[in-house]
Amino acid sequence: MLTWLTFLPLIGVFLLLAVPGRNVRALRAVATAVTAATLLVGLALLARFQPAAPGYQFVERLSWIPAAQITYYLGVDGISLPMVLLTVLLGFLACLASFGITTRVKEYFIFYLLLLTGMLGTFLALDLFLFYVFWEIVLVPMYFLIGIWGGPRKEYAAIKFFLYTLAGSVFMLLAILALYLHAAPHTFAIPELAAVGRSLPLGLQQLLFLGFFLAFAIKVPVFPFHTWLPDAHVEAPTPISVLLAGVLLKMGGYGLFRIAFPLLPAAAQTLAGPLAVLAVINILYGALVAMAQTDFKKLVAYSSVSHMGFVLLGASAMTQTGFNGAMLQMVSHGLLTGGMFLLVGVLYDRTHTRDLAAFGGLSARVPVYSGLLMVFSLGSLGLPGLSGFVAEFLSLLGAFPAHRLATGLSVLGIVLTAGYILLMLQRVLLGPLNPRWQTLPEINRLELATLVPLLLLTVAIGVWPAMVLDLQAPALASLLRQIIGPLG
Repeated sequence: MLTWLTFLPLIGVFLLLAVPGRNVRALRAVATAVTAATLLVGLALLARFQPAAPGYQFVERLSWIPAAQITYYLGVDGISLPMVLLTVLLGFLACLASFGITTRVKEYFIFYLLLLTGMLGTFLALDLFLFYVFWEIVLVPMYFLIGIWGGPRKEYAAIKFFLYTLAGSVFMLLAILALYLHAAPHTFAIPELAAVGRSLPLGLQQLLFLGFFLAFAIKVPVFPFHTWLPDAHVEAPTPISVLLAGVLLKMGGYGLFRIAFPLLPAAAQTLAGPLAVLAVINILYGALVAMAQTDFKKLVAYSSVSHMGFVLLGASAMTQTGFNGAMLQMVSHGLLTGGMFLLVGVLYDRTHTRDLAAFGGLSARVPVYSGLLMVFSLGSLGLPGLSGFVAEFLSLLGAFPAHRLATGLSVLGIVLTAGYILLMLQRVLLGPLNPRWQTLPEINRLELATLVPLLLLTVAIGVWPAMVLDLQAPALASLLRQIIGPLG
């Protein structure tokens, strides 16, 4: 099942190769069918998944490169399953949003499906070599999707994204090789390397942890490695911004929970304090810079820097509550920011501007669009009853016992978030209607189809967070035992 889930998009690539490039309708139909099938396999996986069962489920393991003990090793647990479901959902919805792409459609969907395979493989791989392969695969299609179909500064943004991520990957590769060489017998299997990493001296653990952390921090992104993100978001086409914010950033947080924490537990505990400091910087800096933005898309991009800081804060807590909050924040942020970027794209397609000062009074002209924007915006600022509130509250609650000052400062980030979100809503929706938008059309059915599922899930998780927490809590409890155990 996991092989089908991972490689269905790749099968779609070969199907697209057989479709003539001028037949745009057929290309869209194939891409939509493949992403829909991937979503169905993901839902089937959810239906058969047993959260309380220990260890990994649906495991597939085959010898791949015997000379180096490299295996084709896939598995899923409560940490990876929410990320997989988020990927297949956003992959399908962003595919529908891609119908607005009209140039080089065949190449676009080929790169799009290749990107989907890389992201799914990253969340399912249990062999570090395989994990690294999928991690790197993601780079190539994302580079082209931004560099070809992006905005005016697309080449600059694509190269910056590529170089930043590639630089971090080099340090991760060195850490992977060091763990492999310290294993006896040599292995790249993540579950088996846990015992190897735990036995290493603290100094070496810390060095390897920093190698992994640098790669993951660039993806999250953690200050000061965040500067590629606003450029990439602003220049990327709307569907790619959705995947970039909704899934790609989560690969960094997932890497901490899947690799850095369980493989190097003593280092994780001793470096929890610096992680909390970086989290506070992310939360406050991202919110302050977002408040200064006049470009709608750049505001949402910097809000991602701030919101992902809560993931790092919850992770640094080394508590069950903090871990749950961090993982739930990754899911919530994927839904909310995915929706926000889709809404920015809807407005940009009609007005060809993202300047917040150019709008005003849109609530009277496009009430359905305005209602959706308000719900997603209020979810982002942490309104109770929506997913953002539960996730941030759990991250703060879990971090408070270990990092009281950091938690107190992070609460200020929520106040700042409310400030820039409400200011944005005032600029876009309230006041007199700009005469330029007297004939602005309302959101259409296809655009609604991409937004309504995200809206329903945002409300559902806000009202009943157990639908996600019950999936991830047993796996996170097991991870916490792995980390705390070596140091008592």
